[in-house]
Amino acid sequence: MHPIQTLKSWSREEHSFTPWEKFCIFALLFAASGVFGFLYETVFYRIDLGHFVKRGTTWGPWIPIYAYGAVFILLIAYRFRKQPWAVFLLGALSSGILEYAVGWFFWTQRHIRLWDYNTEIWNWGNINGYICARSVLFFGFSGLILVYLLVPAASHLAGRMKKRAFALLALIPFALFVADIALSYIL
Repeated sequence: MHPIQTLKSWSREEHSFTPWEKFCIFALLFAASGVFGFLYETVFYRIDLGHFVKRGTTWGPWIPIYAYGAVFILLIAYRFRKQPWAVFLLGALSSGILEYAVGWFFWTQRHIRLWDYNTEIWNWGNINGYICARSVLFFGFSGLILVYLLVPAASHLAGRMKKRAFALLALIPFALFVADIALSYIL
């Protein structure tokens, strides 16, 4: 079966998940979104700076704000999944607000600049270095990937795998990511 047809069939699958299974799906999506952000920034900053840099505030291959952005998109935009334009707009808007708020908070309250779009390529639409049009548009497209690719794939796995195996697949990376976030914050 063609990959697009496979994804369409996954998105039409009807599952009845328990609250625990829903949490495991959510945990898997949280960790996957953090890794997705790490991969995106690795590629982007390789292009921007000409060499590889380790991005993010954690030790592992994940960036927390992308995971939190995924949570925002799921909470705000997922119910509009029958309208891709709404998912895109709500994903861009919710993630843009999150990015601006977190960037502003860390700079004004902790004097830490986690990112600065003033110094990057393709920074048009830049607002105080906290957000730019490129980042917001990327988050909109990422929302589409999350809702139409990652959620159906995770749901398909949860519906097909043994419950315990899926829970381990989801909870191990989630627990490592959360522990890394906590340790990075403490240290």
